[in-house]
Amino acid sequence: MTFTVIPAIDLRGGCVVRLKQGDYAQQTTYSDDPRAVAQRYAEAGAHWLHLVDLDGARSGNLDNLAVIEAIARDGMQVQAGGGVREEADLQRLFDAGVTRVVMGSVAIRDPGRVAGWLQKHGAERLTLALDTRRIEGRWTLPSAGWVETEARTLDELAPWYAAHGARHLLCTDIARDGMLAGFNLDLYRHLAGSVPQLAVQASGGVRSLDDIRAAREAGARGVILGRALLEGRFTVAEALAC
Repeated sequence: MTFTVIPAIDLRGGCVVRLKQGDYAQQTTYSDDPRAVAQRYAEAGAHWLHLVDLDGARSGNLDNLAVIEAIARDGMQVQAGGGVREEADLQRLFDAGVTRVVMGSVAIRDPGRVAGWLQKHGAERLTLALDTRRIEGRWTLPSAGWVETEARTLDELAPWYAAHGARHLLCTDIARDGMLAGFNLDLYRHLAGSVPQLAVQASGGVRSLDDIRAAREAGARGVILGRALLEGRFTVAEALAC
């Protein structure tokens, strides 16, 4: 079973930032040169990079497209999203060199349209981002930069997409995002059991190499690494060795 370690860069105003629990008011800025950060990850052995356009996630525009294109042209395989609303947005990212486009809000709000994109572009070109927050026993699905909550739940949509040919699912427990509290392993065990045909990427809260090993044991097929790498808790090389 292939397991992929994917460093992440969140972009806001062209800078590398991290938010706590998706809160735009709780931002830490790490670098004003995201391309240099990406190059460091590549030199350390990473083959994939996860890019999030935080501005685009709220505005519905690809606000950091120029930065994403510059990084993609440097040779890494890039998974990128934030602001994808229309098929034209998909094409702009593909044209910019992005390998897989991440779809969040549109995947929650308009699954029928996204299923059509899966058929047209192929499951290997698209990643569904069903980021979730546990409320009263339900895995709810916030959208629009996690500031709005939709009626559909994770347990409704994930199996639906699996039945419609999806392959890649990125799932963040929002309560853990940027908190260095460890992955929500129960969430990934649940997904591995309920939608085994989806390659789940664990995201939100990784703090140690043990968290990466635990996510793999819980059934995740990859991990997204953000703040822990930026703050030097471990290196890309050490993560890849897991």
